[in-house]
Amino acid sequence: MQQRADRHRLLRLLTLIASPLNLLLLIAAGISLFLQEWPDAAIVLSVLMGSTVLGGVQEYLAGNAMRRLQSRLTVQAVVLRDGEQSRLPMELMVPGDVVSLSAGSLIPADGLVLSADDLFVSEAALTGEVFPVEKRAFRSFAGGQRLGGSQWETAAADQRVLMGSSVRSGYGRMMVLKTGTATVLGKLADRLRRPRPETEFERGVRQFGMMLMRVMLLILPAVLAVNMLQSRPPVESLLFALALAVGLAPELLPAIITMTLSYGARRMARSGVLVRRLNAIENFGCMDVLCTDKTGTLTAGEVQLRDACDITGAESGEVLRLACLNALLQSGLKNPLDEALAIAAEKAGVDSASVERIDEIPWDFTRKRVSVVVGDLRQPGSSGLAMVTKGAFRSVVAVCIAVRRGLECVELSESMKLELEDRFAGWSQRGLRVLAVATRDIEDKREQYGRGEEREMCFEGFLLFEDPPKPGAAAALRELTERGVRLKMITGDNPLIAVHVAESIGMPVTGVLTGTELNGLSDDVLWHRAISTTVFAEVDPGQKERIIRSLKDSGHVVGYLGDGINDAPALHAADVSISVENAVDVAREAAEIVLLRPDLGIVGEASQLGRRLRRCALCHANPQAPFTPCSPRRGSQQD
Repeated sequence: MQQRADRHRLLRLLTLIASPLNLLLLIAAGISLFLQEWPDAAIVLSVLMGSTVLGGVQEYLAGNAMRRLQSRLTVQAVVLRDGEQSRLPMELMVPGDVVSLSAGSLIPADGLVLSADDLFVSEAALTGEVFPVEKRAFRSFAGGQRLGGSQWETAAADQRVLMGSSVRSGYGRMMVLKTGTATVLGKLADRLRRPRPETEFERGVRQFGMMLMRVMLLILPAVLAVNMLQSRPPVESLLFALALAVGLAPELLPAIITMTLSYGARRMARSGVLVRRLNAIENFGCMDVLCTDKTGTLTAGEVQLRDACDITGAESGEVLRLACLNALLQSGLKNPLDEALAIAAEKAGVDSASVERIDEIPWDFTRKRVSVVVGDLRQPGSSGLAMVTKGAFRSVVAVCIAVRRGLECVELSESMKLELEDRFAGWSQRGLRVLAVATRDIEDKREQYGRGEEREMCFEGFLLFEDPPKPGAAAALRELTERGVRLKMITGDNPLIAVHVAESIGMPVTGVLTGTELNGLSDDVLWHRAISTTVFAEVDPGQKERIIRSLKDSGHVVGYLGDGINDAPALHAADVSISVENAVDVAREAAEIVLLRPDLGIVGEASQLGRRLRRCALCHANPQAPFTPCSPRRGSQQD
């Protein structure tokens, strides 16, 4: 590991030296040495080495800060070897190890599930899927069997577990099949080792250096020819032409750029921004499009229960009580919606201890609902039982034959279904996440109840949840807009909620594109659609990178803010890649800028500072040069 880090630092140092501008200075120093102009050669080499070392030290210090951040996360797992159980770090896992999994466990490698008991795994960092996925045991496993690559290929997705995911609830065991670079996460890391696409700033510096080289190559033969035609001595003519070539090299420009950007990195560090690559600062000044997720960046990332309503939309304490009992008594997957209900239960004084819990039918992502069987809810002490079901609106309505009106359940007619559907659509358009609650009386008492018991239920009412926008999101958006940076939302959430959040913070919604629609577009069509679209909803990880590249191809300097493994390819493709301190390791490694707090306002400040630093560098290099925005890419089209 240390040797790999040393090689990486050496390669990065060589990259800093090998820019066209620095190569031009090396040529100038070489000509000075050839002419025996020792002071000139010493000055040029000193400036060149000074700027290179300064840039290398700055990036080395930023790398140390990143390593300190990463050292806070040490992945260990409970491994069964030779009948003994021990905790081992992830680096020591080998194929064939059996790992015990429980709530909170991090998956240390890719493998197959050997046993599962209500095992739900969160794969959001890998796939972008918000809700955890239920896992089941590999169908062909027999005790003592050693699994291999052939079983991995034939296994279903819900029988595999991937490194980088985590257990949300339940218990299980897995057999390790792939470790290190052989894992899905490892292959993604290898993909990120490809050369990063050239940014706008690097492109500008390279083109400037190449222009100076072309001018030098034109001047040398021209001046030499003119002097020879005037019958001047050949040696004197050659020395004169070489002196002109040396004079073209701006010796102090690399040092000015490096010192200015280093100063900016220190300024940003005081504001909570860690700069991993100096060139990223200047790219902030050129950025005119910023793509970001919704949850945790534009919204608070904390789900809150807004209301519990009956079928007419009126507030209902009974619907709230039923929902809270369901959330408190079910022992399976706990998600942010259940946590919000637990908080609401405490405020409303709902006591689950007074209700007898008989059994539960856990949540799964096919049914999209969870049920608990309890003692009679309305006649304490009676022998009757009741089932309380909570879940996605359409999933709950599908098992209902009646609706609650007062104390009675009446038949659920088609017109009533349409009315309930209209209420659901209306709330969704307002950015609310809607769940439904239903009940059914049960006559016989058993130890266990199956999914088939969720039938002929009575629809009780609605639960309305919201993830409110961050208090400073609207102000940060206005600040970015005033600085010429347009914000685009890329989220896996449904388009109705995404549009509502965008409108609530003042983001103009000029176009909405879903992942399904995006799959039907060619790259050329997406090239045009991406410019006018401000909200990309229900987008998978691979589509994020397509969106970023399309925006870049249309001539924009694009920034991307992401914190998950699924964001890494998009971060790698962006001109300005931004992540946060609590992001996954791969996202932080792929980012050039790391925010020490997830605040969109910091991005606006960094953008403004990048513009000032760019202007400062240009003015020092050429005091007469006016400040101009970044030029579009060759062959691009600005809208």
